[in-house]
Amino acid sequence: MKTISIKHFLVASTLCCGMATAFTACADWDDHYEGTTSPGSDLTLWQQLQADNNLSDFCKVLEKTKVFRMHKKTVVSYADLLNSGQSFTVVAPVNGSFNCDSLLQLVETNQGDSVVEKSFVLNHISRSATSLKADNQSMLLLNSKYITLGGNSIQGINVKDANKHAMNGVLHVTERPLPYQINLYEALCDLPEMSGIGSILRQYDEDYFDADASVSSGIVEGVPVYVDSVVVERNRMLMNIGLINAEDSTYWVVAPSAAGWQKAWNDASKYFAYDPTVLKRDSIQQYWIARSLMADAIFNMTDQRSTDDSLVSVPYLNWRKSLYVPGKPIYHVYKKPFDEGGILNGAEKIVCSNGVLYKVNEWPFDPVKTYFTELWSEAEKVNLITEYSEKLCSYNVQREVGDSISEDAYLQIVPSLSTANWDMTFRINNTLAGDYDVCAVILPKSVSNKINPDMRPCKFRATINYVDEAGKKQEFNCNKTTFTTNPEKVDTVVLAENFHFPACNYDQNDIKVSVRLQCNISTKETSKYAREMYLDCIYLRPRISKAE
Repeated sequence: MKTISIKHFLVASTLCCGMATAFTACADWDDHYEGTTSPGSDLTLWQQLQADNNLSDFCKVLEKTKVFRMHKKTVVSYADLLNSGQSFTVVAPVNGSFNCDSLLQLVETNQGDSVVEKSFVLNHISRSATSLKADNQSMLLLNSKYITLGGNSIQGINVKDANKHAMNGVLHVTERPLPYQINLYEALCDLPEMSGIGSILRQYDEDYFDADASVSSGIVEGVPVYVDSVVVERNRMLMNIGLINAEDSTYWVVAPSAAGWQKAWNDASKYFAYDPTVLKRDSIQQYWIARSLMADAIFNMTDQRSTDDSLVSVPYLNWRKSLYVPGKPIYHVYKKPFDEGGILNGAEKIVCSNGVLYKVNEWPFDPVKTYFTELWSEAEKVNLITEYSEKLCSYNVQREVGDSISEDAYLQIVPSLSTANWDMTFRINNTLAGDYDVCAVILPKSVSNKINPDMRPCKFRATINYVDEAGKKQEFNCNKTTFTTNPEKVDTVVLAENFHFPACNYDQNDIKVSVRLQCNISTKETSKYAREMYLDCIYLRPRISKAE
């Protein structure tokens, strides 16, 4: 087990910088904080600190460190803040327990000032006035970290002088600084061995204006005006797969070494290869590769039943659990994670402030169980029908409950005349650039008529429409094969085996992949074959070659 402390940041200067705090200029302090004074002293916290000769180094850092507001340094120092009427708890380390000169030098650098603010100063100040008691209690620091205090220690650090009350809070003096424990997001962004993951995640950080939390002064010429604008940091990708940058949740994250991440990235990039007609295709490709690799590597611990037995990732909790259909595979569930062959077997455990990072050599997941999954285009979802002739046929959505009927519904295709050969095309969503078995699942007529079903088979042809690497439309006529269904069973007809889609069409509005089915029964064959078809779905089964 490895625990990460502040030295990883101050020595290497690799902290995530610029975290927005809930501060503003001097005149606006009380808009954010409604502090109350503590009885028993006429001195402010700052005056208490200055009066103690053992805390002179800490005072120097407070005087030199400025408050940041929305990524911008203000003119207000933390000495000014602690000398105001707002209420705080300050944990002050004594002289000689930390390198004051190094911190003062770091404050003078372009990014070092925000580093010192977040990892050192804010790591010793709480907005609440909290006294040290015999029983353990939790305290939230200004950098959003939670610490434990009780007995004669704070976060495991011995207290030399406790409960020194000032007019605006409480001062505790410790024998050394409180350890700064990074969260999972910081670990991925700042540990050198995680640089590949971190460099990608950082690209999705953004500042978000929270209108609901901001203070409005009305509307001027149709535009809302705010007295106090609240801007929060968020990560667009993590919002969808797990808030590992939040301190009030607990997660486990599985992360490979730099080499392992690069290998997984290279493998996934082949599947998320968009054609050049897709706008911003490089950005889209990068996003979906990163999200696909990270989504199954994040586990919200409030949703796990037994971690030794299995782990379920965020995608399963978000949609697979509610959409699970008997007969279809269950994705994003990992059995016996610590056993041999499990995703956490042999992993190095790194404790963070909001969970545990499990470091592995290689990405421990299988593409066909994560992002390169089976695709089911349910025929009864009529919005998938892109083309058909009303003169030749009509269709009805039928509901039947049965283990062999996907999602308990199917499409009944009915010829308009007894001799009419219908023609219908179905859109296929979210194909990757890879190899699939393209199948049509046909139901027997006995699903609706168990007494006297029509036992004649149906004959049809199929065409796969797709685009090549250049985005040019192509079609494959399935070797001009005429397929004949088996009327006695649920028949999975393989239209094309190991068919290669050259370009990715994942999460696109312009759907470029479709399957066309054409009834192919001659007039002379009408008595032998049935033109009516019960189409359950179009099913794409992923294929990975042994070489991969």
